[in-house]
Amino acid sequence: MSTQRDLWRSELDPERIVQTTVNHWQETEHHEREDVLAVEEPFEVRINGESLAVIMRTPGHDRELALGFLFSEGMLSTTDDIEGIESAVDSDGLPLENVINVRLRQPGNAASETSCGLVGGVSFERHFAVSSSCGLCGKNSIASLLQDAPSLEQDTLQVSAKTLYMLAQRLREQQAVFSHTGGLHAAGLFSLGGELQLLREDIGRHNAVDKLIGHGLLHKGLPYRENLLLVSGRTSFEIIQKALQARIPYVIAISAPSSLAVDLAEKSNMTLVGFLRGHSMNIYTHPERITL
Repeated sequence: MSTQRDLWRSELDPERIVQTTVNHWQETEHHEREDVLAVEEPFEVRINGESLAVIMRTPGHDRELALGFLFSEGMLSTTDDIEGIESAVDSDGLPLENVINVRLRQPGNAASETSCGLVGGVSFERHFAVSSSCGLCGKNSIASLLQDAPSLEQDTLQVSAKTLYMLAQRLREQQAVFSHTGGLHAAGLFSLGGELQLLREDIGRHNAVDKLIGHGLLHKGLPYRENLLLVSGRTSFEIIQKALQARIPYVIAISAPSSLAVDLAEKSNMTLVGFLRGHSMNIYTHPERITL
């Protein structure tokens, strides 16, 4: 007979970490002990009061996540499109937990080039349900994506391999929640000299990237034309899509890229690096930006 598992907020980070009791086995010995878990909760994004997406995420930097998601899906291009960002309220005017409402100035125009389409400003043809384990791409093909987000401009950027080899350790040293739970992905924005400028953690690697992009929108930091993006997991098409929208020339990953990620990076003039471990890496596309 199953019983409900008790979870309680951890003093380590009450917003993003919970504690529980587990039955730990070592060989044939076992005993109960406390363990810590990364929080995963649903987060609803509304546009002008109309529900658009429910995203499974780790709480924290929710406004960044909402704006980064909308930017990546082509529903806004600058903060000038935004009239306001606020907690949604219920029928009694009380704030709703885990619900953000983004008010757009001209919602019809903001979505005119997307496949969503706003009718009368608020009626969406489709809604998003975004799990933490996979991303979401609203484009039908690479060709249609590149029409909305053209390839990166030609440049003379170069970064040394020595700089890239230092990135993973610098990211890892700042992953506070991961250090406790082992359950979060991280995305780090670095300067071309290898300095960590911004870090976001989330149970979904796509969410972590959206939070970085949303921060750039909120603080007038976009485009990220002279930055490196490091992700702690694998690189999928959606990660490259988001980086392209933010105009990031380098995407580096601790793990492997997918075939479609390599294809899009090649077509969009982006340098894609995978399997960055120790003093080893694979450069999949546009290696001319990396020097000795």
